[in-house]
Amino acid sequence: MSEDGDAEHAPEPDTELIDRIRALEELKAAASAAQARAAAAFDASQRRNQALEGVPRDKQGWGVASQIALARRESANRGGRLLGFAKALTQDMPCTLYALSHGKISEWRATLLVRETACLSREDRQRVDAEVAGDPELLETLGDRQLICRARGASYRLDPQAAVNRAAKAASERFVSCRPAPDTMTYLTGLLPVAQGVGVYAALSREADRLTAAGDGRTRGQIMADTLVGRITGQTQADAMKVEVQLVMTDRTLLAGESEPAFVPGYGPVPAQWARDLVRNRDGAKGVREEGKGEEGNRKGKGESRFKENAGRDADGTGDAPPGGTNRGRPRDRSDRPAKDVQTFIRRLYTAPETGELVAMDARARLFPTSLARFIAARDSTCRMPWCGAPIRAFDHVRRHSDGGPTSLVNGQGLCEACNHAKEAPGWSAKVIKPPGATSATGSETGAAGVAGEGSPALPALPALPAHTVETSTPTGHTYRSTAPPLAGAPVEADLSSVERIVVDLIRAA
Repeated sequence: MSEDGDAEHAPEPDTELIDRIRALEELKAAASAAQARAAAAFDASQRRNQALEGVPRDKQGWGVASQIALARRESANRGGRLLGFAKALTQDMPCTLYALSHGKISEWRATLLVRETACLSREDRQRVDAEVAGDPELLETLGDRQLICRARGASYRLDPQAAVNRAAKAASERFVSCRPAPDTMTYLTGLLPVAQGVGVYAALSREADRLTAAGDGRTRGQIMADTLVGRITGQTQADAMKVEVQLVMTDRTLLAGESEPAFVPGYGPVPAQWARDLVRNRDGAKGVREEGKGEEGNRKGKGESRFKENAGRDADGTGDAPPGGTNRGRPRDRSDRPAKDVQTFIRRLYTAPETGELVAMDARARLFPTSLARFIAARDSTCRMPWCGAPIRAFDHVRRHSDGGPTSLVNGQGLCEACNHAKEAPGWSAKVIKPPGATSATGSETGAAGVAGEGSPALPALPALPAHTVETSTPTGHTYRSTAPPLAGAPVEADLSSVERIVVDLIRAA
């Protein structure tokens, strides 16, 4: 290879790479400042337009945060925070905005300054802004903790009462949340006043110390977790709970041992073996009683049925003996075995084998019936607005009921509270769309296998439509599409011919 070729492909010097990283970081900060200015200007423009349209003053700004969230590919909740950040920067904190525009601080550190001065009046906020961010060169050298300390100290000095009011407001915003965690676990989080939070933790710690001293074989963390569940639910054992789980899985996963993951609405995909263990009760179920008329292998029959599982007991009726022997005088970790009185309700939701779509349901009422709402929640999993992902709090008509939209699976979608509220603002609209190449079904709006009500025969199967897709339009004319996530049983052989499908079925049957 020639010397010119070697020079052309030679790696860039490390100094230039670091300079580029720094320049791009400053560019990101400047872009954040430009976004903040644009968001504040958009909010002011929308409020003026809504005022001219006669929108009441207390409702002006309705849906603005959600439009900003969609433009930034964020959730509605995050969009509200970004709009508040933009208005604070442009109206109350010129020094921080200047530093952000020139790349002296990041968007996160500007957010810290806005957050720490949120309880102050405009005049005091401007004073703190000038004191902490007035010197951009000094501001550039401060880390997160130093920045928070300076802003908080200045705020306390200028308005001590504001700090007290802020603490009272924070206490009023206490809440508990539940988020999915890896390996079929969840994070249960509680935001509490400091005295209550420390008190709860201390009580769990004392109980863990007591049981550990008594010879309990569980770890300290396991004891604290089990005690938390037991005291909240009132159960004597953490796993002795009556629960209902909506489990979406294929018949092949349940009966043929395939590895296609199952799906738990509100959590997400779970391993196939874990789902089979849940259904079959690996720790000694005496049997499974099925309620309803669905048939396990009937993909076109009733789309919903229930299992009730009762964990088995050992010979002495206690459920404590390990397989093959007794367990006397030694504590056992019971965290991985169902309690003797555990009851698990599993609601099976069938999917169409051709598309992986849940079978359809229809209703004539304006409000979504419980069974239909369950189907929508299982199909959508989380809020259907693009980039949101918040828990479903409302079942919404894609095409408004007042405009003739039916109460059906196709015309329904699950939304969080913020997105459901924003969608009702003037200028918003939504419709169910058909992806390119899709063929419409005849005889039904849904185009999927029908589901009969209790005691009535199942409707005949119809050609299935592709994944449920909703197109939302905002007052500015922008459109955003959202497609329901794939569930267990999504087609993996869509490109196979009829002969190849027969061969696959024969192999599975063997």
